[in-house]
Amino acid sequence: MNRHRNQPDGPGATLKVSGEEGDITLTLSGRLDLAGITILWPQVCDLIDRHQPRHLCLAVEDVDYCDGTGVGLLLDCERRTTDGGGTFELRGLREEFARLRSQFDLAQLNRLPKSDPRPNSLPEATGRATVQTWRALWDLVTFTGELSVALLRALRRPRSVRWRDVGLTVEKAGVDGFPIVALLSFLVGLIMAFQAAIPMRQFGTEIYVANLIGLATLRELAPLMTAIILAGRSASAFAAEIGTMKINEELDALTTMGLEPVPFLVVTRVLAALLVTPLLTLFANLFGLLGGSVVLLSLNYPLVTYIRQVQSAVTLGDALGGLVKSLVFGVIIAAVGCLQGLRTETGASAVGHAATRAVVSGIVLIVIGDGVFSVLYYYLGV
Repeated sequence: MNRHRNQPDGPGATLKVSGEEGDITLTLSGRLDLAGITILWPQVCDLIDRHQPRHLCLAVEDVDYCDGTGVGLLLDCERRTTDGGGTFELRGLREEFARLRSQFDLAQLNRLPKSDPRPNSLPEATGRATVQTWRALWDLVTFTGELSVALLRALRRPRSVRWRDVGLTVEKAGVDGFPIVALLSFLVGLIMAFQAAIPMRQFGTEIYVANLIGLATLRELAPLMTAIILAGRSASAFAAEIGTMKINEELDALTTMGLEPVPFLVVTRVLAALLVTPLLTLFANLFGLLGGSVVLLSLNYPLVTYIRQVQSAVTLGDALGGLVKSLVFGVIIAAVGCLQGLRTETGASAVGHAATRAVVSGIVLIVIGDGVFSVLYYYLGV
């Protein structure tokens, strides 16, 4: 059976079909690009799959333009024909398009590994998780050693540190994060004071709300909330920045130029976090106490009474203990964010996964560190 038809299938591309049932000739003309063959490609594939020709001749003498999308159509026609047991002939391909076509080997494309949708069994999933955990711990130990050496070198040679980048990071992580730290600290102090005032009113001891707010804010809440906020803002930003650089092969370029990523990128961020976290903690202390003062003022206690009650309950050691925590939390935030950025894998979602891991790992390590400090302060009597 002979058939001949002319179809304008999309902008700039046409298709003619002719020949016998087992010997089909497809004539393509026009522009073989994304816009030209979006509609035409499924029709060509459907035609080949339905008729399973013994011989398919693809005539492209009248093709004016062909890019990678057009080459993909030519390869797909050849693959479908040969997979069905037929022979394929490409006729009239211009030299410049032939050079593009020669870059692709159909045999190698057919050998590409295919994804296995089979779900992992419980033992396999457990084994994968164990291996990933072990690799993460190994990377953490290695990174800790590299960072320690880099920080010691920076202390010995301060001029080797890029202080301008430290200042920019301080501005992004500290100045830009000040409003949210101040707002949340004020609200938490306010809420905690209201919650504490309810049971204390039963005993007529509302004034001791000031003691509670002062101790809890300076020793625990201010450094912990500041660290968690910075983990969400700065650790994720560090991971995304360094992860993007790794995907774009900028880290390899730095290594080629003799610049190691840890001293060049990580040290500046760790130093910035060491400067920013205690300062933000001080402001968190202030705004947390201000939140508590609003509650005491609403209970008809004068401000001077609240201030004196806080001074009698809080010592310098309480404030310094919270600041020491904040220093350690700052190192954890910056180090974890940079580590996850350096461990970024390839793929479109790799940077997002690295940022997520940085936030989760940072918060977990901050809480663990806070627990260690609590036990240590208890036995030291601080």
